[in-house]
Amino acid sequence: MEATSLSRTVEESDATRAVAEDERLALGARSSPTAFATLYGRHRESVFRYLRARCANDDDALDLTAVTFERALIAIEKYRPLGAGFSAWLLRIARNAAIDESRRQRVRPAPATLESVGQHPAQDDPEAAAIASDEHRHLRALVRALPEPQRDAVALRYSVGLTARQIGAVIGKSEEATQKLITRALSDLKEAYGHEQR
Repeated sequence: MEATSLSRTVEESDATRAVAEDERLALGARSSPTAFATLYGRHRESVFRYLRARCANDDDALDLTAVTFERALIAIEKYRPLGAGFSAWLLRIARNAAIDESRRQRVRPAPATLESVGQHPAQDDPEAAAIASDEHRHLRALVRALPEPQRDAVALRYSVGLTARQIGAVIGKSEEATQKLITRALSDLKEAYGHEQR
């Protein structure tokens, strides 16, 4: 067996174990606050990263992360282990919370601030930092301009690191349809970015 194939098998086995552990904890969380706290610790960063990709700033993403876990705690009795796992169930709650919030606001989110997008400025070169910040802001605007299903798929893939199958479970599409959605979104982003660079 090749090294990459063996590595992939080990990663898949680890992922399967993590999903099984999450399932056990989710069922235990119905009666144990400690089990839910463990799930919170495991998933809060991925939920925040996904919501940060959807929100205009960190504060909004943090608020929606709290709403997500509050809703999950209330609904934990209804949780049923299915193929996609607890993470997909939780991210679907996060997605719905973000949709609910955007409906309440009924306005387009404010553009990201220099402070929020300039998380990784160039070391000692203010010009490079400004250019990187502008490019980051521009890319976020292009992602926000995508249709919602494409925007969600890209955010779940690159902010959370989910597979097409897991993303499909969150957004209610098949694995194949989700992969096409991601491919189309990346193609649209590449075209839009290239068009504006000319």
